[in-house]
Amino acid sequence: MGLFEDFSKFLETRLEEFLQANPHLELQALEEQLREQEEDTLRLIADLKAKQKQLEDKILETAQDIQRWHIRIDKADQAGRQDLAAAARDREAVLLRQGNQLWGQMQGVKERLAKAQELQKQIQTHRQEVHAKAAEINAQRAQAAASQSWNIPGWDETANYRFQNNPADPLEQVFQKWETDEELEQLKRNMGK
Repeated sequence: MGLFEDFSKFLETRLEEFLQANPHLELQALEEQLREQEEDTLRLIADLKAKQKQLEDKILETAQDIQRWHIRIDKADQAGRQDLAAAARDREAVLLRQGNQLWGQMQGVKERLAKAQELQKQIQTHRQEVHAKAAEINAQRAQAAASQSWNIPGWDETANYRFQNNPADPLEQVFQKWETDEELEQLKRNMGK
């Protein structure tokens, strides 16, 4: 077990070093982690909404039961059946306690739902910030790569740069002299006509 833990720590350390050396990959990993957290939060929100609906239905059902037993209490009182009225009051009291418990549970679910929705918004905002930063870094990397490719002279550009109008180049001097002589000969012929 110790060897596995050591190896796992080693891999984690190497991964952290690699990500620090490549911040664009670190941002991609962070963005992926935020996406997974957002999905988990959205699942939690859906579960809490389902639980809230379930509790609301139970509260409504309990309220209807309380109403039914309240009517029965009134009927038993009017009929002079205090034994049934007392039993109906006991049942109504139990239902009221259940209703209060359900109401408290629903309030707790609503609070958790509000917190989960706020967390989801925060995650979404953070994810957008990370995405924007990753896009900025990718643009900078692309710009740097483009400027490097423009700054690297090609094989034909290198030759032109070295020999273009270089007075120390003997071949350049020979051609310039020959071209000048040719132009002079052409001018002499044109003047002789």
